[in-house]
Amino acid sequence: MGKEPGILSTIACNLDADILSAAFPLLDEGRVEAIEWSFDTLYWAAEIPSWFTDLLLAYSQQNRLIGHGVFFSLLSGKWTKEQQHWLEQLKQLASQYSFDQITEHFGFFTGQNFHSGAPLHVPYTSATLRIGQDRLSRIYEACQCPVGLENLAFSYSLDEVKQHGEFLDKLVAPVNGFLILDLHNLYCQLHNFAISYEDLITLYPLERVREIHISGGSWEASVLEPEKKIRRDTHDDAVPEEVFQLLALTIPKCPNLRYVVLEQLGNGLKTESSRIRFRQDFLKMEALVQKSRSSLSRDVDNLFLPVQPLQKGPAVEDDMLHSQQLQLSHILETAPSYEDARQLLLASSLAGSAWKVESWEPHMLETAVSIAQKWKQ
Repeated sequence: MGKEPGILSTIACNLDADILSAAFPLLDEGRVEAIEWSFDTLYWAAEIPSWFTDLLLAYSQQNRLIGHGVFFSLLSGKWTKEQQHWLEQLKQLASQYSFDQITEHFGFFTGQNFHSGAPLHVPYTSATLRIGQDRLSRIYEACQCPVGLENLAFSYSLDEVKQHGEFLDKLVAPVNGFLILDLHNLYCQLHNFAISYEDLITLYPLERVREIHISGGSWEASVLEPEKKIRRDTHDDAVPEEVFQLLALTIPKCPNLRYVVLEQLGNGLKTESSRIRFRQDFLKMEALVQKSRSSLSRDVDNLFLPVQPLQKGPAVEDDMLHSQQLQLSHILETAPSYEDARQLLLASSLAGSAWKVESWEPHMLETAVSIAQKWKQ
């Protein structure tokens, strides 16, 4: 128990010239109160420049550096040597920097290649729950700080959307972990499944939200339903006004909130006008954070550290889940069309299973094919 210094206005800041150019004036003015670093994007870098290390260390020394993993593939059915290597690298980084927390994404990666694939949903089963809990405990053992998971933007059905918050809660429970509530991901769900914010937000364990993400994305046309546009979490555009509205509504609902993070990929920050818009988005986010600081009394109840020793043993695996993930990846990456993908799924071992492929929304399966084939390139 203790007083926290309030919610911190944070930027997702990686070793990327476009992100750093956009963020530099804000860093220079001392406005950026914390940095979120996607540490595993540099696992294979030959060398990290000393000025970037100095930046990370400056925030680390203030307990204002948070780590966000991208490539672990938390819910893959098979334990891989790449995952083991990922943990070893994290352990080494955690001895070099003082991370205030470490997070990963929900889901698994399509594709054989560890670094090319699309993060996709898994069924909410006891097998996937055991695997996720096992992987989160391994992440905690490597970093020895609070561990959390981010909600996924992509779902195949409204039922999945409604069950997501409860399943995330169960996944993080053994490590007493927390959630990143990505509000753009939530915005994708609200739009793609025509559900209201009021109905969806109550399905999340908001006392577990320690971090909020805001970002932009893109619209994708549906060939199957030309009147419908799919909202995609592509992180390559400015934050929509609707996401700022969600932020204003959500901050007061999260008693343990510590970080509000602005994310944008470098490929959306190539022009001076996009960089100016990024800084404007930060100032707008900062104003909402400061307003909530003055109106909220913040006694933090949960430090998000395990309350009992974690179970140790061999990595949990599930051969059937692994086989189904390989089949799904192959179908999504190679099917010439939505209809081909649907027929192949109905003829695969995913049919009649916990994946519930029979009830997947056509426009979302169409989108999954598009995502998987884009990532594969």
